[in-house]
Amino acid sequence: MKWITVSTKVRRELLEKARENGINVSEVLRRALEEEVKRKEEEEARRAANKVAESIHLSPEEVARIIREARDSR
Repeated sequence: MKWITVSTKVRRELLEKARENGINVSEVLRRALEEEVKRKEEEEARRAANKVAESIHLSPEEVARIIREARDSR
């Protein structure tokens, strides 16, 4: 895995409070970004599944069931 540096600006008071509370700012920001990317990917997958479901006349619940069964069979 290759790492790069990303910088951002935050209010000075916020950073000072984080440090006072022993918060690992890098880890919190890294985790927040990972969670947001995952959320967006899942949202896009849901949209794509719904689009497919509409084109083949399946309900979103039926698509979810099919996906779940496929995932469980692995």
